[in-house]
Amino acid sequence: MFVGNLPTEASEQSVRELFSEYGTVRSIELIADIFTRKCRGFGFVEMEGHEARAAVAGLDGKDYNGKYLRVRFEDPRKKRGKGKRR
Repeated sequence: MFVGNLPTEASEQSVRELFSEYGTVRSIELIADIFTRKCRGFGFVEMEGHEARAAVAGLDGKDYNGKYLRVRFEDPRKKRGKGKRR
């Protein structure tokens, strides 16, 4: 799942605790700034299907440290292709 609008102070542990309420978290990958090593505001969380659906329903739009989370289904391993040219 894609998780967006995370605060810069978010850590893997804090995100794991947040998503653990909905099931077992398989993996977390937060995208960090190269220079500051702080969270860039988004990342990816991997969970089982039914637990992931519950997490999306429960966390999308939820206030988390003053920011409203965006939680969507997205696979970080899939490359995004460019749109078709006309």
